[in-house]
Amino acid sequence: MNPEAMHQLEVDERFLSPRPLPDYVPPASGLLTLKVGCEFRYHVPWSTPTVMQVEPRRDGPHRILQEKWETTPAIPLHEYLDSFGNRCRRFTMPTGDVTLRYDALVEVTAAPDEVDLTARQLPVEEIPDEILVYTLPSRYCLSDTLSDTAWQLFGNSEMGWARVQAVCDWIYQNIIYKSGSSNAFTTAFEVYEQRAGICRDFAHMGVTLCRALNIPARYVFGYFPDVGVVAPDIAMDFHAWFEVYLDGRWRPFDARHNIPRIGRVPIARGRDAVDCAMVTTYGPATFQSMIVWSDDVSEAR
Repeated sequence: MNPEAMHQLEVDERFLSPRPLPDYVPPASGLLTLKVGCEFRYHVPWSTPTVMQVEPRRDGPHRILQEKWETTPAIPLHEYLDSFGNRCRRFTMPTGDVTLRYDALVEVTAAPDEVDLTARQLPVEEIPDEILVYTLPSRYCLSDTLSDTAWQLFGNSEMGWARVQAVCDWIYQNIIYKSGSSNAFTTAFEVYEQRAGICRDFAHMGVTLCRALNIPARYVFGYFPDVGVVAPDIAMDFHAWFEVYLDGRWRPFDARHNIPRIGRVPIARGRDAVDCAMVTTYGPATFQSMIVWSDDVSEAR
């Protein structure tokens, strides 16, 4: 991107990283209860097979306390796990107006994301067989295209946690969050060139640059409450971040906010957003609206 054109990108102050609340005190129990969920509305000209991924995964430190689906009209829903372990609902939307609503209570730790400066990057020959796929290019994460760039930017940084953090710092400082700056076809390479994107693009950039450096990385999206930070005055939405494989386990990183946050509830993980689509329709269903919620209701319980 031409640096002289950077000033043409208008930054909405509401989308800057939220400020931590200095007086935030986590509950004595060390746990939070979150109310999470979403509602989608469609108009369907004829019956349309559909798959949704909006339910929290069952693995990880969070715990699903209760959950329910509501559909209007009533629709039989079939649950299955995809090849990445994501919970999927498969059904057929009937002709007409359709409302799909998922609601849950989830218990999460009140601690922020872990920071482990000693976490070691494994040499390629030590990466487990099943993890190697996360070192390869994928639909939105063209790590081979940005390989030279990644090594020029980060090749002299300390390996391990410090190198991944350097990647996040660079993305946070050089990519502007701008609503509407990308679409369903935008790759990380295009985000790198235009220097603007949304949270999905920030996650794709992190995945891409880490893979280019031989660090296994995968895309994650889920519910993301504003706990311990000044909440932005915009509607809640799904959020995307990424995870890297260091010292034998996956660690969350978030180049969009670039500060440890509280209350991540992962819905789906995969190579990139292709594997984590919220809704996949096999027909001409017309999207009408979406509402997402992710609220701390600990005191209410």
